[in-house]
Amino acid sequence: MTAGSTITQSATTSLGRAARELELRRGEFDLAVHLGCVRTLPDEGGGGRRVARAEIDRLRSEAGFPETLHERVKAVGTTEGAALMGMTTTRFTRLARLGLVVPVKFYLNRYRAIVWLYLAEELRQFAADEKHAPLMKGRTPEGLRGQLEEGVDLRPRNWRGRHLGFQLRQSEDPWARAAVVASLLDPAAVAEVARDPHERAYLNRLRPDRASGAAPDSPSALIAERIMTADDPDEIGWLRADLRQTLSEAREDRPAPRPSVSSVPPMLATPGNRPPAPARTTDATDAPDVARSRRLLGWLRRRNADADLPTAP
Repeated sequence: MTAGSTITQSATTSLGRAARELELRRGEFDLAVHLGCVRTLPDEGGGGRRVARAEIDRLRSEAGFPETLHERVKAVGTTEGAALMGMTTTRFTRLARLGLVVPVKFYLNRYRAIVWLYLAEELRQFAADEKHAPLMKGRTPEGLRGQLEEGVDLRPRNWRGRHLGFQLRQSEDPWARAAVVASLLDPAAVAEVARDPHERAYLNRLRPDRASGAAPDSPSALIAERIMTADDPDEIGWLRADLRQTLSEAREDRPAPRPSVSSVPPMLATPGNRPPAPARTTDATDAPDVARSRRLLGWLRRRNADADLPTAP
């Protein structure tokens, strides 16, 4: 470790320790990072991200710490959110489906039902805004009612948009940024934009961790995968356009890594990357064996030819 990296390490702390010093549970801390309430730095040693000691000191010195920080990252479900806004859970759900309040997190409960969480601070701000008064009481405006009757539910799409912003703010490498965008598209849509298989493999390697935490291929993981994958044509269109742009920037920075010729399996080798076949050599001591092999091969061919002749009745 160099002297410079030693100084950097001593001036920063791990994410886990920062969460403890800021008196936040790990889920609260992760949300604080996503929201920009806690600023992180890349670890020069390649060990992920860290938090500067100065950042921890800044937050701890704020008036009302830790309560004020807790309030900034407090996430609530439908029941508590409706109570905060002074409305029924039914009306709150309608507002969420219409995209008027945007979820910040989700999880699957024991019955594999999706539970959306919202920032309490944002809900209070929404309720306090006078222009939202017609939505808080009385009949839902006709245009919005029509959307609800058609089955609109913008919660997954709005969460994906918010999650994309979170991830991009934490990604400084051009290829990592492209991988963030690609992570919200299905493989077929990614392949239409990134036609080079080496680029697709690199994007998959840099793909951020999924938010579900469920075991791969489990029912919960499949449900979470559906939420995390764009399905609206408009959303898919702008994500593909964004992927083209971020891929172009990544290619300008550096090409995607490609395996060396020696590491390509023989069955996958193409004329362009197949290693040359080793030259055949004949040692003088092998000559008698070669001659015997040729005589035996000739005898076998003649015998097989004779066996194929028709026999007399």
